[in-house]
Amino acid sequence: MSIERSNVVLTKEDFASDQMVKWCPGCGSHAILAALENVFPKIGYKAEKFCLISGIGCASRFPYYVNTYGFHSIHGRPNPIATGVRVNNRNLSVWVISGDGDSLAIGGNHFIHTIRRNVDLNILIFNNQIYGLTKGQYSPTTPFGKITKTSPQGTIEEPFIPGKLVLSANGTFFARVVDNNLKLMQEVMLEAAKHDGTSVVEFLQNCVIFNDGAHSIISDKETAADRQLILKDGEPMIFGKNRDKGIIMGDRGLEVVTIGQNGITEQDILVHDMYQQDPGLHLMLAQMRYPEFPIALGVIRSVVAPTYDQLLEEQVIKAKNESPIRCVDDLLNSGETWEV
Repeated sequence: MSIERSNVVLTKEDFASDQMVKWCPGCGSHAILAALENVFPKIGYKAEKFCLISGIGCASRFPYYVNTYGFHSIHGRPNPIATGVRVNNRNLSVWVISGDGDSLAIGGNHFIHTIRRNVDLNILIFNNQIYGLTKGQYSPTTPFGKITKTSPQGTIEEPFIPGKLVLSANGTFFARVVDNNLKLMQEVMLEAAKHDGTSVVEFLQNCVIFNDGAHSIISDKETAADRQLILKDGEPMIFGKNRDKGIIMGDRGLEVVTIGQNGITEQDILVHDMYQQDPGLHLMLAQMRYPEFPIALGVIRSVVAPTYDQLLEEQVIKAKNESPIRCVDDLLNSGETWEV
């Protein structure tokens, strides 16, 4: 079922609500909101064909700030609620707004099964590696050893890598972006909107109050070129300030090399294929970590697979066509009946 497109040109202003945005000054959520408001007009649907579903957390205020239909749900439950919305309204573009605590902790089970089912949803994960709304407790993505209000001696838990979790649940679309790159955020969200099935975009977002600089080791503009690998489909995996570093497949997996050294040329560098069905290389890219590797940004995986909502609709149509029961009278007179 296609979503109705707008017959007038919409702008960013058409999607800006009249509500005061109540995030802390400097919070990365402001940039993500601006990116989404820029992207919705480019998608081309009527404004009333968008629906935002959120859980609980700082990110979950999002539906108030976008002039579309929305629902502010309960902690950890935006994905099953969004599933219900999408399955029953296939003429809506449904977006899930969730934090690393909301979807990866209390909502973890719903998150992985939404991905496994491949429901046609767009899930935006705001990953600031902390519980911001409840004032600074460690989350499922907080790095090992991090000192927080609930880990005064440092965390003793290995964190989730969201990309690894998504691909392990047979995810068909995963992308990662940093909140200070507006252009890349918009490109990735447009790709997510085009994807049929569950798209997951992880935003490496800064919480200026409770975890300031959480991603600075890769997001600082002075060093970003050497610490970020921005993936483009069909292009070699080259990065670095001088564009002289690249990724190859070595004897023990992925390796970082310098072009021009040890006989390495650009032809030796891996070429990104985000449509490759085998998730092996995509999983390796999702798990790359600094300082051994740059962190992979952009669309890592985007493959075609049947969606839950499409298959369910087909089952309903088939059941209607094959059922001998066409009305209430047929139902009441079916099976064993008696005349009284």
